[in-house]
Amino acid sequence: MTRRREKANQPVGTRRAAREFAFRVLFEADRGDLPLEAVFTRAEGNMRGGDDTFPTLNGEALDFAQELAQGIGQHRTEIDGLLRRTIRGWSFEQMAQTDLNVLRLATFEMLYTPEPHPPVIESAVRIARKFGGDDSGRFVNGVLAGLSRQLQAEAAEQRE
Repeated sequence: MTRRREKANQPVGTRRAAREFAFRVLFEADRGDLPLEAVFTRAEGNMRGGDDTFPTLNGEALDFAQELAQGIGQHRTEIDGLLRRTIRGWSFEQMAQTDLNVLRLATFEMLYTPEPHPPVIESAVRIARKFGGDDSGRFVNGVLAGLSRQLQAEAAEQRE
């Protein structure tokens, strides 16, 4: 039992944990209509203070989570515009906020980081399944797969 507790308190360095942390910050900021940076700072403080609702991220993972949160804050207009053009049959008001924020997070990574699309999509689907509704994983997967194909086609056209 003690070993399990010790291991649970070990800092986590995975990108998936960092993405989940950034997602939770984004979700809380949206729900409370609060500044993203303030929510990130509070969440980081809670994590460092031993709040077990957040995994304890190591420095590299925390930096990545912060990069994601700041990037979404800086590029939110472009991200939302692209998602509005990509998602058919749903408005942002109709969508679950969980799904929308997972999509924002993954879209930022697909647009503004060198991370390959498949692991970004896989991670987004896992977060959607964990925090969303029954169909969230399937919905997020469908939107992001279509977005990935669209971005790859646009990149191929630019290379020609």
